[in-house]
Amino acid sequence: MAKKSATNWEEMMESWFLKLPALPKNARQTLVNITPWIALIFGILGVLAGLAGFGILTAFSPLIAMGSGFNGAATTLVSAVLSLAASVLLLLAFPGTKKRKMQGWRMLFWSEIASIIGAVVIISLSGVLFSLIGFYLLYQIKSYYK
Repeated sequence: MAKKSATNWEEMMESWFLKLPALPKNARQTLVNITPWIALIFGILGVLAGLAGFGILTAFSPLIAMGSGFNGAATTLVSAVLSLAASVLLLLAFPGTKKRKMQGWRMLFWSEIASIIGAVVIISLSGVLFSLIGFYLLYQIKSYYK
């Protein structure tokens, strides 16, 4: 049942993003070729930053709680967890995207879902915008994955 629900999300979003202008074929091919390496690099950097962020969050959590109350500390923690999850999903996407398997593409999709939820939680308009651009690019290259 969960798989059907996930497929519904993908199909619904695909109907939105495929209405936008398509990238040229050579741009899509280049994007497919570099996607695994982008996922690997940003996955590693994201995990390292996420772990460092948890250390900083732990050290400064009393100050965060005093400055913005429990809600601010909880929001920061949820955002950090989602960021770390998105980075781990990027790392998990590397082998699949390198072999052009749909499983790798789906890991990128769920990484973007985690990113956009994190951006909404911390009310980051630029984060939402970058996630929407990420979804656009993902749907431009989806046909290359089997």
